[in-house]
Amino acid sequence: MDSMYELLLGLPLFNGVSRERISEIVGMAKFHFLKYLPGENIIEAGSPCTHIKFLISGKARLSVANHDGRFRVSQTLDAPDVIAPEFLFGSATNYPCSGVALEPTGVLQINKNDYLRILNSDQIFLLNFLNILSMNAQKATQGVLAVTTGNLEERIAFWIVALTQRRGYDITLACRQRDLYSLFGVQRTSFIATLEGMRKRGIIDFDQNEIRVTSRPELLKILQTAAAD
Repeated sequence: MDSMYELLLGLPLFNGVSRERISEIVGMAKFHFLKYLPGENIIEAGSPCTHIKFLISGKARLSVANHDGRFRVSQTLDAPDVIAPEFLFGSATNYPCSGVALEPTGVLQINKNDYLRILNSDQIFLLNFLNILSMNAQKATQGVLAVTTGNLEERIAFWIVALTQRRGYDITLACRQRDLYSLFGVQRTSFIATLEGMRKRGIIDFDQNEIRVTSRPELLKILQTAAAD
């Protein structure tokens, strides 16, 4: 039981919550603990988001792609973390990404109705969830500003940051270079020069078919700097 409490205290929902309060929550809501073997699907893109899912052990690879799969952004999440929490509520409640276990992985899932009861039971739970949503909303605002007025580096940063989570790593953007510079509406020489500049600063590496992110915080810093100017 002690190990379960320690595990729950490490999850984003339970930040700042006492063990006594967690005991009460465990009694009022149904917690489902699921196990996945390496290669098993945790979520599928387009499937309904009916539960909030916490990664409690192991690691998962999440990928989001366009309809024909020519553009794909992938990231790895380590436990403890939460998977796509912003899609639990709102008008679009289907997962935008697929998720596969990379090693033996544990997931705690809580039904939406039970999760609502948890949020309404204590201000700390509500604030923790609102903080997660607010970080994602602020990220989107910075990105929209970059897309509308920013330079190419800022637009590349937006695409990658907007499609990944804060603690995501081993991030890759898989797409042919010619599709990417057409997407951004620039010449190949400008596109390659921008990528080379980002590589020299240790932010990315790249080849003909993939951009590999070395530092997601540096990408976020590009957007934050642009928004402050």
